[in-house]
Amino acid sequence: MFTVFGHSGSAERRELSSDHLHLALGRSCHHRSGYVDINVKMGLVFGLLWLFNIFLEGIHCQGVYAPPTVRIIHSGHACNIEEERYTERVYTIREGETLELACLVSGHPRPQIRWTKTAGSASDRFQDSSVFNETLRIIRIQRHQGGRYYCKAENGLGSPAIKSIRVDVYYLDDPIVTVHQSIGEAKEQFYYERTVFLRCMANSNPPVRYSWRRGKEFLSQGSDKGVEIYEPFFTQGETKILKLKNLRPQDYANYSCIASVRNVCGIPEKNVLFKLSNKTASPTIKLLVEDPIVVNPGQSVTLVCVTSGGEPTPTLTWVRNTDELSKKSRLNGGTLTLPSISMEEAGVYSCVASNNVGNPAKKSTAIVVRGLKKGRFWITPDPYHNDDNIQIGREVKISCQVEATPPEELLFSWLKNGRPLRSSERMVITHTDPDVQPGTTNLDIIDLKFTDFGTYTCVAALKNGGIPEVSIDVNISSTTVPPELTVPRGKSPMVVQEGDTVDLQCLVSGKPKPIILWSRADKEVPMPDGSLQTESYDGVLRIVNVSREMTGTYRCATSQYNGFNVKPREALVELTVQYPPVVEPVFTEIRQGLGRAFTLNCRVLRAHPSKVLKYEWKLGTRLLTMGQFDQRDETDYHVRALNREGYGEYTCEVTNEAGAGACRFLVTGRAYAPEFYYDTYSALWQNRPRVYGFKLQWTQQNPLSVDRIVAYRLGMKQTGQSRWWEQEIPMEGAIAKGELITHNLTELIKPEAYLVRLTPITRFGEGDSTDRIIRYSAPVNPHLREFQCSFEDEAVCMFTQDKTDDFDWTRHSAATRDTKYTPNTGPSSDRAGSKQGFYMYIETSRPRLEGEKARLLTPTFNVAHKSPYGTVTAAPTYCFGFYYHMYGKHIGALNAYLRQKGHSGSNSSLWNLVGNQGDRWKQAKVNIHPIASFQLVLEGIRGPGIEGDIAIDDVTIEEGECKDPPPNSKCFFLFIPGNSCQPWTYTSSRTNQP
Repeated sequence: MFTVFGHSGSAERRELSSDHLHLALGRSCHHRSGYVDINVKMGLVFGLLWLFNIFLEGIHCQGVYAPPTVRIIHSGHACNIEEERYTERVYTIREGETLELACLVSGHPRPQIRWTKTAGSASDRFQDSSVFNETLRIIRIQRHQGGRYYCKAENGLGSPAIKSIRVDVYYLDDPIVTVHQSIGEAKEQFYYERTVFLRCMANSNPPVRYSWRRGKEFLSQGSDKGVEIYEPFFTQGETKILKLKNLRPQDYANYSCIASVRNVCGIPEKNVLFKLSNKTASPTIKLLVEDPIVVNPGQSVTLVCVTSGGEPTPTLTWVRNTDELSKKSRLNGGTLTLPSISMEEAGVYSCVASNNVGNPAKKSTAIVVRGLKKGRFWITPDPYHNDDNIQIGREVKISCQVEATPPEELLFSWLKNGRPLRSSERMVITHTDPDVQPGTTNLDIIDLKFTDFGTYTCVAALKNGGIPEVSIDVNISSTTVPPELTVPRGKSPMVVQEGDTVDLQCLVSGKPKPIILWSRADKEVPMPDGSLQTESYDGVLRIVNVSREMTGTYRCATSQYNGFNVKPREALVELTVQYPPVVEPVFTEIRQGLGRAFTLNCRVLRAHPSKVLKYEWKLGTRLLTMGQFDQRDETDYHVRALNREGYGEYTCEVTNEAGAGACRFLVTGRAYAPEFYYDTYSALWQNRPRVYGFKLQWTQQNPLSVDRIVAYRLGMKQTGQSRWWEQEIPMEGAIAKGELITHNLTELIKPEAYLVRLTPITRFGEGDSTDRIIRYSAPVNPHLREFQCSFEDEAVCMFTQDKTDDFDWTRHSAATRDTKYTPNTGPSSDRAGSKQGFYMYIETSRPRLEGEKARLLTPTFNVAHKSPYGTVTAAPTYCFGFYYHMYGKHIGALNAYLRQKGHSGSNSSLWNLVGNQGDRWKQAKVNIHPIASFQLVLEGIRGPGIEGDIAIDDVTIEEGECKDPPPNSKCFFLFIPGNSCQPWTYTSSRTNQP
């Protein structure tokens, strides 16, 4: 149970200081009432001054609004975070680990966050969309997911804030050794007294380092006169070649290639073993099948490939036309079975043998699946006459075309009225070359006679049978005439409404009737089904659910097959699609207070027909006004003074012959949602040991657009619970735009999180609600009394990295830190002994250099107890404490400084320590007496080597002097200018004065 209360029963309303956003909240915006009653006796001048003061305060209250800022912090399993040139941040992670990047934003209203990624020249969006939340998490990251990740924050004020970090995914694949003989020396004994090359390759990031071993002996350049080790120039370090010159008996041995990325990210080295002997040979294979293999559809085909040589034993694989095999194929070693083969599975099948010695062996065979398809015919009138008709005494040719596999097996025969027809002087039968596809046969009838009328049948078959024949009937008679095309009366133009089904029709006459081809008159425009041409056997093109884009001219034409081989006949059909008016806005919500005037506008974007447009304005079902459009394409409705009956949905309906379009306006007095202020400095404070308090702050979105907000309904519940607590917070007077309202929440139970819901209330009723989550974390108080930070939060208690140093501190835990890469340094747990707990440390491995510095800054703290004139009555005393871990033979130094506002360019040294302090956490404490707002700076300096990681944890600042300071602290003193405690630093060209 908890209690929710405000200041004296209501919320405190303030605005942020514009010059120092992280300081305490400043003055209130004083004008509270929306009504002005100036006593005439006070005089016009005083009245104007009073109004001007209100105006200035209204402007000042806008100061809480701020454009977004953004920074990226990391957690998860990073190997290293580097700051490269031009402040590029590089996050290194091992493949298969979890990537976790958090985007911390500030700004008001709360910025919207979007993560995107680019890699190389291509843009890569995760799962076809951007990620719209603060934390980007990729589980089991893969190498292709490396690249630059951008966090973009925008809230409508100023330009969006964008930060990026490059993610470098490290990996190492198993190495592969391939063996080759010098060119021109291949004879019967492949490797006997020959020069041999062993090439080792492995895919990796970062670049791999190779080493060779013969048996247990490591080989290096110059260690053996018969061995040469080198990297080919063109490979850029991607491979390492071991050259065995003039092969000797001792060179027959086991060779190991070891690939290593120097244990970065804890990636272990990998190796591969190759046995070289006088039997080592490249693969040879045999195919135990015919070439080609001719089969009928439905048959089962088995291809057998066997190795005839090769050491080591080659691996056999099958490929089809360089593509993958069909899913139903079965592979067993070198035997490939294709059950119930189809014509689509025909092609060239290759058996490939590889053992990484020499070049792979490859042998192929073609599978031919027999079949017949696509039978067509056409009739060609006498070419020596301009008339396309068939007449007695003239020549006529009938052509028949069929696709056959294999083409050389194609056989044609002709029948007349069902009886075999042989070639003669007047009936000439010819065939095209069987190598030309598709196969065609022609029947030329010379000097057509009446007795030649009848049905001619073209029969196509394959030599050895097993495949159904294809028969095509062609009737030649006195009624065989060329085609003609016409459009039926009333079928063009066709006027239809959007969404209807329409039939476009062309009447075709003639015998035989050819296939009709439909297309758009503009040949580049596709048909409704997406194709450029559509076939129709009855001359009708049916379009279902016709749309406005289908308006236009359509062409119907006779095909030159399955009919007369003459110039195509064409006809055109016009299609007009009517559609209702398209208007804007389709829907708009308008928020207004009582007694105010406003105008609703509805505009027509397009319509067909566009003439005779009518409109009707309604409120609910009540007709307000109606009319007809003249020269304008828009209509307005004016409300002079809004009353309660004027709230509701207004509709403007615009109609034409095809239907209606409607603009809808919801006029409401609902207040807009409040905007929670997330950048409150030290919103959370300690109350009692088991409870905490929270300063809830918000502004009101567009407070003047509706009636005055009289109260807020505050609802709260513990996350995961169903019970809500509610309270009403009254508001006195009008709320200004940008005015910051504060309400204190107390008695919140540690460490529970709470869902807070805030709803504005006007005389209209409840407005839009806004939710936020309140979580407990170590407090950061602007008027400092106590500060604790153990770095368990991703936000690291509002610590920041110094922008003028050489590299950054890193948040890490012992559970994820790579101890193999930098052994004998760094902590094995956090200060409390937990391997899952977090701490901050400096990583001194590559590319860090001796003397480079990393500085970590605390939040800015205010000094309490000011006099009414803003000066400090007495310098307060605080105890600054922290735990440090300085273990390793290359430890540099750890320094602590005090940085105060108004003391630009000078950091006062508080404490320092140099060198190895052993593998344990130790505590440091020092008293400080700041006289202005201040920060504390922790500076780590890299020593002479990689075993120099320095860590800190459990930073505290407490009011009062330090109690029982530890004996190993090097400097304890009050803040007095000129104190003799000096920080440790390097005297080199890289030294930066802090």
